Amino acid sequence: MLTRITNYLKAGYPCLYLVSHEEARIERTIAEAAAATDRLLFAWDIAKGRHEVMAGTVEGITDPVEILESVASMPDNSLLLLRDFHLFLTPDFPGYAVLIRRFKDALIQGKARGITLLILAPELKIPVDCSKLITPIEFSLPDRESLAIVLRSIAESADIMLPEDLTPLLAAASGLTTGEAEDAFALSIVETGDIRPDIIQREKANTIRKNGILEIVDYPTTLDGIGGLENLKSWLTNNRHLYTEAAAAFGAQPPRGFLACGHPGTGKSLLSKACGMIFGVPLLRLKADNLFGSLVGQSEQNWRTVHATAKAVAPCVLWIDEVDGLFSGSGSSTDGGTTDRVIKSIIQDMQDHSEGIFYVFTANDIDKIPDPVIDRVKTWLVDLPHHEERLAIWRIHIAMLRQKQTTPWNPEEFDLQRLAEASEGYSGRQIEEVWCNAVTIALNDGFRPPTTEDALASLANSTPTSKTMGAAIQARRDRLKGRATEASLKPTATETKTRKIAKAA
Repeated sequence: MLTRITNYLKAGYPCLYLVSHEEARIERTIAEAAAATDRLLFAWDIAKGRHEVMAGTVEGITDPVEILESVASMPDNSLLLLRDFHLFLTPDFPGYAVLIRRFKDALIQGKARGITLLILAPELKIPVDCSKLITPIEFSLPDRESLAIVLRSIAESADIMLPEDLTPLLAAASGLTTGEAEDAFALSIVETGDIRPDIIQREKANTIRKNGILEIVDYPTTLDGIGGLENLKSWLTNNRHLYTEAAAAFGAQPPRGFLACGHPGTGKSLLSKACGMIFGVPLLRLKADNLFGSLVGQSEQNWRTVHATAKAVAPCVLWIDEVDGLFSGSGSSTDGGTTDRVIKSIIQDMQDHSEGIFYVFTANDIDKIPDPVIDRVKTWLVDLPHHEERLAIWRIHIAMLRQKQTTPWNPEEFDLQRLAEASEGYSGRQIEEVWCNAVTIALNDGFRPPTTEDALASLANSTPTSKTMGAAIQARRDRLKGRATEASLKPTATETKTRKIAKAA
């Protein structure tokens, strides 16, 4: 990045817009670039006014319009760093029209005299009037080499002996800024007397959650806890080693990910949550609705934040939940092209900048998902469970420990065949709800153990998904025929009848 900025300065670019939350790290890079190009470096913010960074000479200009006018009196071949200037580049700022005019004049004058303005901001906000005069540069989050410098510094200051292999610590800190990593290292020392990956990972989860877009999913889901869907589970298992260093050295190319389409409650989310455990990497979840903002350019910036975080954390799983909702605004007259621009960015990043990222898309349907996305991942149909799968689902839920339960119920004490037959047309989520109701029946009847009859009674008071949503489920199957691989193994000949859809009464 230092070389890139230095080359821009030598070429006489009038304005560089530096996007980062890390003021200290970026300003160090700017200072190095100023020294490399033999330029005076001035800095400005609304609190301190303009001052020469090296000499510390404060001029006291605190008005954003006046600082732009002062460019005319600045020495040739100098740099002016503008902190937080994006806050003024908005129509909501009083005197916006005057500021934009002064800004354009400053860039034109500066270009003729070798003066470059540098805007340092955490987000990209470029006025259309000035877009051809500004060059945006988005700083990536620090790499592991940069984090290692911070780690060693903290360890030395606290007299902590670091392990020879720093990989677990640096992997846990990947995705944090240098300041956030420093805080996490220090907190780990305060809490445990050492620098531990689990403490750093916990703090990283909290930090990523703060932006309201992404979250780190810490959910101990395993494939053994998911009934059925054996084809998809087998495919994931076969690919589980492809994100290791050994696989990379071998030359193995991991898949970009998969798209799971199916009715709600059929196991798509459970499989997504299991991916982190299968690959042994962090799982980042993006709920599609969180990607879009009300401000111009906010949605595109949100995706850049998501992708930059995933790249820094990589190798990782990036789970985009309810992705069909994300693409639903494409082509809308009220959308203003935002959805199409976000889609283009996602596809471009998947194509060219996705090393180490395994994409997981979950959707109720495929109709609104662009073909280029479908073309880049493997598509699976996640259908209602057939008889054998329902047997597995009942067994899992009966044996599952819940809340403070100390002893699980024994599935072998239940008539599982009868329960699987009676729950034909139910989704996995519905079977779980039926079982919870059966436990409630037993609790209300003197805290006795639940029985098969309790579960059957609960089934009798519920309606299967195949009946309430039969037409939609069959239509989905028809649309995905020939376009998706079935996530489930084929049922045996005696089970094919369990795949039918019951018509509503």
